[in-house]
Amino acid sequence: MQPVETAIAVRQSAPAGAESAAIRVQGKFFFTGAAKFFIKGVTYGPFGPGSHGAQFPERETVIRDFRLMAEMGANTLRVFTVPPLWMLDLAAAAGLKVLAGIPWSQHITFLDSPPVQTEIIRTVVEAVRGLERHPAILAYLVGNEIPPDMVRWHGPERVRTFLKKLVGAVKEIHPEGLVSYANFPSTEYLTIDFTDFLCFNVYLHNEPAFRRYLSRLHNLAVDRPLVLTEFGIDSMREGNEEQAKILSWQLRTAFEMGAAGTFVFAWTDEWFTGGHLIEDWAFGLVDRQRAPKPAFAAVR
Repeated sequence: MQPVETAIAVRQSAPAGAESAAIRVQGKFFFTGAAKFFIKGVTYGPFGPGSHGAQFPERETVIRDFRLMAEMGANTLRVFTVPPLWMLDLAAAAGLKVLAGIPWSQHITFLDSPPVQTEIIRTVVEAVRGLERHPAILAYLVGNEIPPDMVRWHGPERVRTFLKKLVGAVKEIHPEGLVSYANFPSTEYLTIDFTDFLCFNVYLHNEPAFRRYLSRLHNLAVDRPLVLTEFGIDSMREGNEEQAKILSWQLRTAFEMGAAGTFVFAWTDEWFTGGHLIEDWAFGLVDRQRAPKPAFAAVR
C-alpha cells in the first residue's frame, strides 16, 4: 500500500476553458468574473446503479432532469457519489454546475487504523483526479455529516485534523478548486475553519428558529460564504402544499439573510440508500416519474 505522501496525484492540465468558467470566493460570496454567483441548487441522488455502472439514472433521464432543473431556475446540483464525466458534460451543456461529494467510510472508526486512513485519502485523490478538473465542477465536498458518535469516539480535534488533510489532498491536485465539508447541527462543535466556504445541512421547519440558526451559522462562517447544502420537506407526511409553502419561505429567508447558496433536498422522490430504494419518504420537487409537484413552482 502506498504511503499517504505518495498517494497525492501530480497536478494535471485543466480542460480548455476550465479556468475561465471557474467560480471563485471573494469575501462572503462566490463570483464568476465580476458578477456574483448565487448558488441556486438541488440535491441529486443518490440513485441505484444504472446500466452504465454509475449510481445515476440512465442518460436520457439525466438529460430530462437537467432540462427541468434549468427550466426551474436552478444553476447547480449537489451529488453524493462521484459523477461520471459524461454526466458532467451533460451538466455543462445544460448550464449547470456540480457540487461533487466524495463518499468514504466515515461511519466506521476510521482513525483507529492507519491503513484505513491511507485508503480514504487514496479514494478522495483518485476521485478528484478522475474528474479531470472538469469545467462543470463548482467545488468538492470531502465528507458529509460524520456521525456524532464517531466524532466523539475519535475526538473533534483528530477528526478536524483528518478533514484538513483531505482538503489539502484535493488542493494538491486542483489548487484553484474550491473545497468544503458538509456539517450539520449535531456536530456543530466540529470546527471547520479551513475550507473555502462553510456548508451546513439544516432541517428546521419553524421560521423564527431557522432565522436564529442562520445567524448562528454566519458567526461560524466569519468571512467565508455560507451555503445550506441540504434542507427539505417530506411531502408524504407534510403534504404537497405545505412542502411548497415551507420551501418558499426557507429560500426567501436564506438569501435575505446573506446566504451565498442553497441546495433543496431533493430534486426527485426517487432516492436510493442502504442498498435499496426508499419508498416511505417523498422529499422531491418532482415525483419519481419527474412530474413537477407544487414545490417545483414555489422554488422556481
